[in-house]
Amino acid sequence: MKRTIYILILFLFSFNLIYSQTKMDTNSSNRKKWFEDARFGLFVHFGPYSVLGNGEWIMNNHHIKTNDYKKLADFFNPQEFDAKEWVQIAKNAGMKYITFTSRHHDSFSNWATKQSDWNIMNTPYGKDLVKQLADECHKEGIKLVIYYSLLDWMRDDYQYWTGRTGQHTGRTEKGNWIDYINFMKAQLTELLTNYGPIAGIWFDGHWDQTEDKNRTNPQTAVDWHYSEIYDLIHGLQPECLVANNHHLPPFHGEDYQIFERDVPGENTAGHSGQEISEQMPLETCQTINESWGFNITDDNYKSEKELLHLLIRTAGTGANLLLNVGPMPNGKIQPECVERLAQMGTWLKKYGYTIYETKQGFVLPQPWGASTSKGKTYYIHILDKNTPSVTLNIPNIKSAKWINVDSELVWKKDKKSGDVTFSTTGNLDDIDSIIEVTVK
Repeated sequence: MKRTIYILILFLFSFNLIYSQTKMDTNSSNRKKWFEDARFGLFVHFGPYSVLGNGEWIMNNHHIKTNDYKKLADFFNPQEFDAKEWVQIAKNAGMKYITFTSRHHDSFSNWATKQSDWNIMNTPYGKDLVKQLADECHKEGIKLVIYYSLLDWMRDDYQYWTGRTGQHTGRTEKGNWIDYINFMKAQLTELLTNYGPIAGIWFDGHWDQTEDKNRTNPQTAVDWHYSEIYDLIHGLQPECLVANNHHLPPFHGEDYQIFERDVPGENTAGHSGQEISEQMPLETCQTINESWGFNITDDNYKSEKELLHLLIRTAGTGANLLLNVGPMPNGKIQPECVERLAQMGTWLKKYGYTIYETKQGFVLPQPWGASTSKGKTYYIHILDKNTPSVTLNIPNIKSAKWINVDSELVWKKDKKSGDVTFSTTGNLDDIDSIIEVTVK
């Protein structure tokens, strides 16, 4: 009898554990759905570095000492910043979320933090940027993701002496690492309790404590206390996603995987050689010109066509594109960026249904283009006008037609192999010729 009761108790415990895990996994999946459907977001790098007009890494690259760099607080005065304008630019571009640098590697906080005097409230501007942006995003139905730097070029309690960057900022003290972890926890608590719903926390800087030779190894020189930090985030806001730009396979507790400057599966920039997760959503982050933060001499802007091809190819891997702007020190987004984003928005108003809420199509991006899917409908995006034909294995094809090419689509099926060859010669669209395929 005792043995029967013991087995029953064990069974009920196991059932409850499985049920709880299933429920947790379902909740996790539900909170990620908006992200998987979004496909397009705006990245914003903005801080005191914008004043110097040479990118967000200027403190490190030019060996600026902490005391000298702090003088920028007297000059950072973005009087032309308008949260409504920023959000409308994103909406007009067809973007569904904004990822904003609350704190970059220079340690400056763009909100009214009580954890450090080095913040936006102690500048001539004196107003909370995060609050203004959060309020406008909530009003307009745009999700707000908060970028937060793990590494710090200012504070002594950050382990700068073991880091790969920030070695020349004049720090001599070696503070307590746990103090730094607690500082981050306190700041994250502020961001997640004072600004309404936050859709995600986007960490960056893990790689500072990882040797080059170990870039593919999750073991680091320090303990970041990720389990505590991630639990804190999900505890304060259960719907908040966690991502970490560590250039490694995902860690436990993360909700989507980031690829820097490359479509997932490619690694032309050398930051994204990590294995692609099959369990979680993906995101590519990239710049409109070459710089993340405002760079007054960087006029190498990608064209509308290049940017749309990047968006389409990224969607063709089932990933989101997070496209960056680096506003000028007055708070205005550069007109060249605004123009290109508006052009992308115009295209997406016509053909966004082939991008939003889609998954990877028949194949990963190819030299000729990419493919996306939505249920039993597939979209083949021909990005190279000189492609004479495209052959794909589609055993159960039902129908196929051009969406934006004014001619009848010619295609032929090999019944034995299931291969379908689409003829793509003729007057194709200059940006993207789209074939809509339905399957049985």
